[in-house]
Amino acid sequence: MKPFISEPEVKIIVSMEWTDRWQVYMRLQELGINCSCAMNQPLKVEIASITAAIQLWSVVRQLTASRHELINALERCWYCDA
Repeated sequence: MKPFISEPEVKIIVSMEWTDRWQVYMRLQELGINCSCAMNQPLKVEIASITAAIQLWSVVRQLTASRHELINALERCWYCDA
């Protein structure tokens, strides 16, 4: 029997505008990702898996990327070979 090896948990500090920070915090809470957001402090996120890291990246990108960048990303997805 193989021993259970868990992925290490990484704590990340996300610096962003305060208006975006609250939206990211709320969405990460909905996704079940541990995070904290105190007033006038950066967002602190605990990443326990690769999936959580990708979800963090995706949530932040949705709020920080320009409309043009998001449209280009979506168009690239439509033309990817399955």
